[in-house]
Amino acid sequence: MAETELERAEKRYAQAKARLQALKNRESTRQRKLDTRRKVILGGALMDLAERDSGAAAMLDRLIRNLPREQDRKAFADWDTPSPAPSNSDPETPS
Repeated sequence: MAETELERAEKRYAQAKARLQALKNRESTRQRKLDTRRKVILGGALMDLAERDSGAAAMLDRLIRNLPREQDRKAFADWDTPSPAPSNSDPETPS
């Protein structure tokens, strides 16, 4: 039995729709990966800054203590918040 023009058009439509959905899925995956990468980079930068700046260390500690989800707070239960190393500009230490 020969395929009618309508059946061929419906088949092409279904294939195009599947290709479009696949493209949307790939773009969504790409965006999620980029978002995750940005979060990791910013988290690392904040942790690095907290090792040098007491204000950033306090902010990081506050952020962790105020995480809304219990499971997120548990991830930091045995983690020590970075604290700034003592600076070399101690007024009581001779230069």
